[in-house]
Order: sequence, then C-alpha cells, then structure tokens
Amino acid sequence: MPAPDTRRALRLLCALLCVVFWLGGCAGMGQDPLRVNVAGLEPLQGEGMEMRFNVKLRIQNPNDAPVEFSGVSLQLDLNGQSFASGVSDQGGVVPRYGEAVVVVPLTVPAFAAVRQAFAFAGSAQAGSIPYEIRGRLAGGIGGGTRFVDHGKLSLPTEGLLGP
Repeated sequence: MPAPDTRRALRLLCALLCVVFWLGGCAGMGQDPLRVNVAGLEPLQGEGMEMRFNVKLRIQNPNDAPVEFSGVSLQLDLNGQSFASGVSDQGGVVPRYGEAVVVVPLTVPAFAAVRQAFAFAGSAQAGSIPYEIRGRLAGGIGGGTRFVDHGKLSLPTEGLLGP
C-alpha cells in the first residue's frame, strides 16, 4: 500500500490531468472544421517508376482562433483505394477567418498508378473518379487538426476512349 503522501500526490495528479483534458476539450468545442481544397499540382522528379507531385492545398479557417501547425501529412484515395501520400515539415499559421497555402510533396507508388489505370479503363463512369483527401496539420495542445475533402474528379473523355 502506498504511503498517504504518495496517494495524495497521485490524486492531485489525476485531478490536474482531468482538468487539463477538460479544458482542452472545451477549447475545441464549437469549432468549425477547416476547409481544404487542392489549389494546384506541380510534377516533381520521381525515383524509378514512382510519380511525385507537389500538391498545393488552400486551407481556410472559418474560426475566431488561428490554427498553428508544425507539419502536414496527407493521404489521397482514388476510387476508395489508397493512391498517394506525403508529408512536409512546413510550419505556419492559418489566421483566424483567413487562409494559407501549404505545399506537400506526394508520392504515387508505381503499383498504385497501375491499379488505378486498370480500374479507370474498366469503369462504367470513365469520366468521373471519386477521391478523398485526408490529412492533419500537426501541432498544438491536441496534437493537431485533422481535415478531409472529397468529391469527384471529372476527366475529359473525348479522344481518350475512341470516336
């Protein structure tokens, strides 16, 4: 059995941790999610058969508090399957009721590109591909801010599928 002073210290530590987690939860309440859109793609030199791109993300903060971050991670899925991922140690601030552009290098493994090419060729909806971008801005007390964007990519089909 621990000594009375040790038990008192443990109770105090537990109470302090509960208050910290409660305050952290209150700080995040009422916050609208960040809005994230792809603002651009630039090709990069790949290694071997992989493809690489710089993805420019426009992040909008519809909240009254700025969002500070010290890194970015990103996952891109096409047709419900993993397609590309990337990380960046870029840091910055998305100002309150403001926006910032973040650049993240994405890597597309060769097998993912081949898998998507076959799926696209066999798809009945050849001009429309569902996508989902999931990511996280690292930093802050809670460990970061997650974001998601999804929709459909419309690709031109004229000339690609024949006359």
